[in-house]
Amino acid sequence: MPELELIYSRHAVHECLRAGRRRVHRILIAEGVEDAPILQAIRHLAQAKGIRVAAVRRHELVPQAQGIAAEVSPYPYAEFEDFLACARSAGEAPLFLVLDGIQDPHNLGNLLRTAEAVGVAGVVIGERRCVGVTPAVVNASSGASEHVQVARVVNLARAVEALKAHDVWVAALHSEAKQTLFEADLRGKLALIVGGEGEGVHRLLRDRADFVLALPMRGKVESLNAAAAGAVALYEALRQRTKR
Repeated sequence: MPELELIYSRHAVHECLRAGRRRVHRILIAEGVEDAPILQAIRHLAQAKGIRVAAVRRHELVPQAQGIAAEVSPYPYAEFEDFLACARSAGEAPLFLVLDGIQDPHNLGNLLRTAEAVGVAGVVIGERRCVGVTPAVVNASSGASEHVQVARVVNLARAVEALKAHDVWVAALHSEAKQTLFEADLRGKLALIVGGEGEGVHRLLRDRADFVLALPMRGKVESLNAAAAGAVALYEALRQRTKR
């Protein structure tokens, strides 16, 4: 049997079943767990898909599992070439998210949740210096990661250049930029680069960006964390794209 992962929490398991992108071996539900509506929905989906539901003792699951987990196949990463094909298409101008050095699973999970909410066409992460889509990330995203197309690439700089070659504008977030987020035109084909918790977007990527943007800060703190900054930028892009 191929190696399985154990994803946990009610929303993560529910969205995994809804998305249908992974093979689900079985659902594990702790004995004595209250049969809430979302658990009933999980049972119905599992039955419809022919997935076995097994009862386990509560201590057999991690504390944050909320009494439920699922044995599933590994996360199905997308092909970066599919993102380039999306950029070539004549449809709606795509919005991509490029993540540079995100190592905190909670930050990545929250960024994927926001990306799914605003309709990002694809998320690009590096194979090095970035956490992958682990069960902790799936949990942090409340299962939104199961609906997002995420591609892992060996070289982020080359990926950015490839997007630019397909007429995608590239914007990088950086606290020391002269131009603010709200002064930029974020319509059209766009890739937004958000940096990691420590160094932010590395210079190699900033140098390849068409423009570098800062979030206006009026308080005493100097910056927001990666997930919060990325959420602000993604929703500003969405606002501009839906503004009449």
